[in-house]
Amino acid sequence: MSELRYTDTNAGNDSKGRVFGLEGNLYLPVLLAVLGALALFALLSLVLHINAVIAVLLASIPLTGVLLWILILKQGRPAGYDRDVIEHWLNGGNFSRDPARQERLLS
Repeated sequence: MSELRYTDTNAGNDSKGRVFGLEGNLYLPVLLAVLGALALFALLSLVLHINAVIAVLLASIPLTGVLLWILILKQGRPAGYDRDVIEHWLNGGNFSRDPARQERLLS
């Protein structure tokens, strides 16, 4: 038998990188939510003349939702985990579609 061949391989983890402690491109929805919250705050406080405290509370709702979505359902989870969890919440975790159950959910 011939001599064994030795080949260098890269067994490293395939990473998309990290930005601000978030994996891959997860910083983009956060950045867009921050910009949207600032725009909403400016609209509420400067244009509609709503109290600044109330404007901050209203503008923080979308930002909080995006942060919760990323930190609970995306960060450190496999691809598609968020869709699977939402599907489980809506359909009870069944792999098959149950037309009767879908009719009850939609009506």
